[in-house]
Amino acid sequence: MENVKDFISNWIPINLVEKENEIYFEWIYFSDIPFSEPFFEETIVKCRSHSYNSKRFRLVSTAENIIEWSKELDFVELKGLVFHVSRCGSTMLSQSLATSSENIMVSEAPIIDQILRSDAFNEDTKTVLLKSVLRFLGQKRFPDQKHLIIKLDAWSIFKASYLRSVFSEIPFALLYRNPGEVLRSHQKMAGMHMVPNIIPSSVFGITSKEIEELSFYEYQALVLEKYFQSFLDFYETDQNVIMLNYNDGMKKVIERFITFINVCFSEKEINAMLERLKKHSKNESAVFTGDSYKDDVLAVNLAQLNVLHEKLNANFIEDLAG
Repeated sequence: MENVKDFISNWIPINLVEKENEIYFEWIYFSDIPFSEPFFEETIVKCRSHSYNSKRFRLVSTAENIIEWSKELDFVELKGLVFHVSRCGSTMLSQSLATSSENIMVSEAPIIDQILRSDAFNEDTKTVLLKSVLRFLGQKRFPDQKHLIIKLDAWSIFKASYLRSVFSEIPFALLYRNPGEVLRSHQKMAGMHMVPNIIPSSVFGITSKEIEELSFYEYQALVLEKYFQSFLDFYETDQNVIMLNYNDGMKKVIERFITFINVCFSEKEINAMLERLKKHSKNESAVFTGDSYKDDVLAVNLAQLNVLHEKLNANFIEDLAG
């Protein structure tokens, strides 16, 4: 194909489809729409109104197409991966970073999770495919863009060791929060990973028998335990990882993350990032008024979670001292 670069410009693969023994990828045209929404899928919704995306037919391709076409792209450097336990300030972190025109801030792109959890590819092909997809996500579509930062889904922590084998030099950040506050938020409105069987329990290392023996709130607590333990396990074995604690204040979270990924922003850009903290993470038109919670309303035993949380805090303090 001639002029492949022109053909794929502003097109990004967004969905892995495995159907009737066929595997293909769905694409969407992004035009000049930046990744500025709190979540990747919200940006996709905005893109669907473009004439290229409102046609009856969809652009699809093979994995091989993605791998080959990605070689023609101009793309920015991946600067960091953000892992989180959910409801811990990760959306606020990503929204603050997105204020800089130098950053391509991708927040929970489903295609990354789909590739990570797919059994359709051997590990070598999956690795090349994942890197190729990140090239498309990090496609340099605007002149100022220099850095790609990826916020993963919360359950991607269980793939951290594999991701480290793929991105051996990339800084990994682990963002966490007081467990009572995380669980209280999910009790008000549960994320899909906190509802049994929406995401297979095996992803979290939870058996079907365990689910039967747990109440709804106990299941949520167990998922959070799995996140905390995986944070601890990865931190113990990796040399290029940092603990970030929501309860230390989001201003410090942002400042420490920027320092950790070794990116220099202007004072104006830093101020814009910090100014974003005054607004709600998922609704920039609303003022953020705080979301503190108390453990005594949880109706679930936090003993094990509190033990793990103290270990996370110990590692966090170690990071501060280091």
